Amino acid sequence: PEIIQTLNSFVKEGKIRHYGLSNETPWGVMKIIQEAEKLGLNKPVSIQNPYSLLNRSYEIGLSEISIREKIGLLAYSPLAFGVLTGKYLKTKPDNSRLILFPQFSRYNNEIALKATFEYKEIADQLNISSTTLSLAFVFQQDFVTSAIIGATSLTQLKENIDSHTFKITDDLREKLNEIHRSFPNPAP
Repeated sequence: PEIIQTLNSFVKEGKIRHYGLSNETPWGVMKIIQEAEKLGLNKPVSIQNPYSLLNRSYEIGLSEISIREKIGLLAYSPLAFGVLTGKYLKTKPDNSRLILFPQFSRYNNEIALKATFEYKEIADQLNISSTTLSLAFVFQQDFVTSAIIGATSLTQLKENIDSHTFKITDDLREKLNEIHRSFPNPAP
């Protein structure tokens, strides 16, 4: 309760507008909501958890809470540490994230790369980048408020922007879901 009270005092003082959570579980989110309601205080408005085509575990429990309790997901790692761009399918450059930060090995496994290959094949058939497809999928979820993205080139910036105008059709969503059923959450 102390943390919720402190955060609410910051809201009241105008130091912050709202507060959010990070790396939380369904049980944890509901306990915080329960405490805030019990104390008559503001509940969190967002949650920052990983979410991508390679890690859809947020859909199990947390997505329903996001929708029903109006706590939007601020998705981090929507490109699975760059894996979903397809750039690691052939080689891993010396200065790449997967080499520089080996502790993030969850994105660097055989099943994640197989799934990425299949997602890339769909993107190629649609004549769009894997980045555009992957980000469009994330942005078009009802429970997603925003995603943490970056760009180190104009090409990457264009792919990020294109993801906001590319429409995931029902047909395409089913194809993506087929891959997900074959390789469920290979990078949780």
